[in-house]
Amino acid sequence: MGRVRNVVNKINQRLTVKLAATILASSMLLSSLLGLLRDRFLNAAYFPNEKAHLAGYPVGLDAYTAAFMVPDFMFAILVSGALSVTFIPVFNERWIKGNKQSAWQISSSMINLMALVTLVTSVLIIVFADPLMKYLIAPGLSEAGHALAVSMMRVIAVNPLIFAVAAVIASIQQAVGRFTFYALAPMLYNVGIIIGTLWFTNGINLFGWQIFDGGIMGVALGVVLGSVLQLIVSAVGLIGLGFDYDFKIYWRNHGFRKVLSLLPARSIDQGMDYVVSLAEVNLASRMGDGVIRRYNQALTLHMMPINLIGVAISNAAFPQLTERLASERPDLFRRDLRSFLRTVIWMIIPICVVTFFARGYIVHFINNNGDPVMANILGCLVMAILFRTVYHMVARGFYAQQDTKTPMYVSIFAIVLNVALAVILGYYVKLGPYGLAWAQSIVAFVEVVILCVILGRRMPQLFDATFVKAVAKMALAAVPLAVACYVSVLVIPFRASDDSFLGALPKFGAITIFNFVVYGALSKWLKLPEIDPVLARIKRLLFSRFDMSKLRR
Repeated sequence: MGRVRNVVNKINQRLTVKLAATILASSMLLSSLLGLLRDRFLNAAYFPNEKAHLAGYPVGLDAYTAAFMVPDFMFAILVSGALSVTFIPVFNERWIKGNKQSAWQISSSMINLMALVTLVTSVLIIVFADPLMKYLIAPGLSEAGHALAVSMMRVIAVNPLIFAVAAVIASIQQAVGRFTFYALAPMLYNVGIIIGTLWFTNGINLFGWQIFDGGIMGVALGVVLGSVLQLIVSAVGLIGLGFDYDFKIYWRNHGFRKVLSLLPARSIDQGMDYVVSLAEVNLASRMGDGVIRRYNQALTLHMMPINLIGVAISNAAFPQLTERLASERPDLFRRDLRSFLRTVIWMIIPICVVTFFARGYIVHFINNNGDPVMANILGCLVMAILFRTVYHMVARGFYAQQDTKTPMYVSIFAIVLNVALAVILGYYVKLGPYGLAWAQSIVAFVEVVILCVILGRRMPQLFDATFVKAVAKMALAAVPLAVACYVSVLVIPFRASDDSFLGALPKFGAITIFNFVVYGALSKWLKLPEIDPVLARIKRLLFSRFDMSKLRR
């Protein structure tokens, strides 16, 4: 055991914000790539087109997508990001002051409470799956699709319980600056689903006994397997941290009660996002077979850059921001938050531009035969990519101050607006899934603007003239970048013969590299300091092996 502890400690060392963000971004990239692979396998087997060998059951993926809604919704409300942004500041207050006993009591209490609450929730989902699917989630599904969705939801219902325990464990590691196993765990989730898609769908045979007949229900079993694997890897990351777990809820611990007082506001805020998802799935189920899946897939693609940049950087930066305030250094807090925001905005702009113009190429990564509807939905979501990426960093500015109510109030307003716009644009104006996507983009913009105004008034020096000027330069750089991207797509056209992953990848890669070089050149010309570390890194990679002094001789 001692040897295992030493190995884990060596791997799971405390990291700087820069290194942590790099590891998290790399993890999310790999996890996203596994997600793309997962979706390719699913779409190849079940997506409704003439080339899919199981296309005779077009509602299969619609049912699979709908089955996640309530379990994910309950996890979002009860745990999800709500836990990390409420738990970490309180935990860090005790940890920094050396009160580790209180910190571990808070941790044990959260694990036990979340396990208890989500266990009850999972049982309720199993019991009420049928009416939930029929009246709330997807009333537009066919009878066969409804039955399948209910069965899959009952299997996936165990996820809130497993994820809840894993989320607390992950938050502990994040709080103490240990990100290695925290970063590895999510990848295992997609691995489980891939196993379910490739093997469980063919049936499960154990020692000559056929214990499962197969079909798309095998994918649901893979989902459960993935969540279990994620929990196991997360738990390994606790080795060597000195975690003193106890099967007890310390109700009298002031830190634990503080977390509970902060949790409802953030939980409502987090859960509100899923209210929109529920409304969108409900509307999409009335727009024809396959629409739920197409819209969900476009949302998945638009979340990739948000997770890679917005979530990765904000998660890595959050402990440092909380430490600045815990150390009573608001000046350093403002400086760091301003710097993180600039970095996030600078990084996401070229990705948004490339995503819009090369959206047709991107769709081929998850659907071998492409899909114009899915591609155009993704195009409508580009503005959402930009502002939701920024949102994650802005929101951390409030959470670091232990203010979960302000983002909640703004989120409630945003959710109401989003649902209203989705109904108006998608259903009454008859824009279909495009209306749902435009509602997402409009609301993302409104939400970020409101939060920035409030945060700017609270901290007058945050968005200073230097920050505004830098963001203006980034926006200016986006104009010639858009022209360059449009031209590059014309020069490297997508042909029918390229209608595959291997056909799309090289061309998309060439377009992306070219436009990133253009953006880098524009950033250098506009004297944006964000480009300097990138250029320094490239220089080290290209020339570190050579002794330039010898070459000068």
